[in-house]
Amino acid sequence: MGAETEYGVLATGNPGANATVLSTQVVTTYAALVRRRLGAAHAAAGWDYHGESPLQDARGYTVPREQADPSQLTDVAPVLTAEEIAAEALTETGLYAESMDRRQVVMNTVLPNGARLYVDHSHPEYSSPEVTTPRDAVLWDAAGDRVALDAVRAIAASAEGTGLDVVNLYKNNTDNKSVSYGAHENYLVPRGVAFDRLASGLLPFFASRQVVCGAGRVGLGDRGQRPGFQISQRADFFEREVGLETTIHRPIVNTRDEPHADSHRHRRLHVIIGDANLSHTASLLKFGTTSLVLGLIEAGAAPDVVLADPVAALQAISHDPGLTATVALRDGRRLTGVQLQRLYLDAARAHELAGGGPDAATREVLELWEEVLDALESDPLSLADRLDWVAKYALLLGYRRRDGLGWDDPRMTLVDLQYHDLRPEKGLHHKLVAAGRMRTLFDAEQIERAAGTPPADTRAWFRGRVVTRFPDDVLAANWDSVSLTLPGVRRGARVAMPEPLGLARDDVGPLLDGAADAEELVRGLAAARPDLVHTGSLG
Repeated sequence: MGAETEYGVLATGNPGANATVLSTQVVTTYAALVRRRLGAAHAAAGWDYHGESPLQDARGYTVPREQADPSQLTDVAPVLTAEEIAAEALTETGLYAESMDRRQVVMNTVLPNGARLYVDHSHPEYSSPEVTTPRDAVLWDAAGDRVALDAVRAIAASAEGTGLDVVNLYKNNTDNKSVSYGAHENYLVPRGVAFDRLASGLLPFFASRQVVCGAGRVGLGDRGQRPGFQISQRADFFEREVGLETTIHRPIVNTRDEPHADSHRHRRLHVIIGDANLSHTASLLKFGTTSLVLGLIEAGAAPDVVLADPVAALQAISHDPGLTATVALRDGRRLTGVQLQRLYLDAARAHELAGGGPDAATREVLELWEEVLDALESDPLSLADRLDWVAKYALLLGYRRRDGLGWDDPRMTLVDLQYHDLRPEKGLHHKLVAAGRMRTLFDAEQIERAAGTPPADTRAWFRGRVVTRFPDDVLAANWDSVSLTLPGVRRGARVAMPEPLGLARDDVGPLLDGAADAEELVRGLAAARPDLVHTGSLG
């Protein structure tokens, strides 16, 4: 599993700044930081678009390219327009100048922790490395926040005294002006599980999951045009039950069939319904409960529940922070979001017990899930130290009581945004953590380490370690391959990684860490796994 976060981007004092240029500054500046840390001579490793298939639909067809919305064409590299290039500051001194030198502009790169950092439309996006446990998903997602913060700090330091834009990043999902940007999740599931089974099992779960992992939002409607507070940042931007799009006509269950792995064995479930979480507890529940529900669906043990109108249910649950709203099922019942989640919890617990009992990681998620659902039914505000939406709601209720503010007061929207500011000295979430009012699973040192180190039990380890050890020899990489330059070999070598659990530290650690250079690494891999190495003659 893994996460993708598109950060909200804003230039202090310059609300009209070009967002794509700002995002390019973020990616390029961080690439320059990595280059300096690694002592690399060349620009950061680029992204290899080989094998990308964003228009392939899990329902059995491919959308013609001419019919696709431009936002769906993620299989081509982003480019800056002439106007955007002209808007860049290319002549200043310091790291900012190095990062924005026309020859060094980076819009897509692979990081030493195996993640991808790139410009996605008009947002900087961090796609975490592949991991195998919910806790690791939380850790390497939080590592992306550290990556983003380092870039923000570097830009601010270089812009000091120059009059250049200072860039701030926010881990949220909407500008409250009709625009929403994503916090996606990805889960590898067996190809043999029919997609319609996945969709039917997930719709009630996704419509109600927000009660444990929503990020909270001031305003109702896609522009926040109606006063109020809701549980989810994303709910009002979804229009369909199932579909391929991610930026228009958003579906609750996305059908993109792009596994980034052996397509005969694997399917990647691309989840676009989630909010961007800062709370470690909410993130653990998001990844952990979804993993358990996917296990239920694969085993044919998911609850037999069908919503009468999933989109309407999604929004009704979001619009009711009191958690009393009920939504209609096709069988005539009406349940709250918490009650829907309880059905999935009970099914997951029964399934695990039938299989001999849960392992430690699964037990942690099951116990936390039950603990949180119990608290949501009895005293939701008691979760202000664990869940994002409750923490934000409690803060806002305090402002309302103290200053008599209405939900439509602009100061309420400002507090909402400030919760998501990544800067510890400014972000309200980080202030709650510092004050001991928000629980965490990982400390700053662990998160910083994950920002520079890949997980050891997936192919991300090979990707990240190659970038770290041989940064000047990595021509390009993607999720399932790494391409290296080799002396005397015109096209270099391409190392295929079709299995997400292959090429982990236990598989090739001694070989990679013991290789003197990229050529020695390729020779060793070619001898051990000739099926994975594609290259010209090695002599």
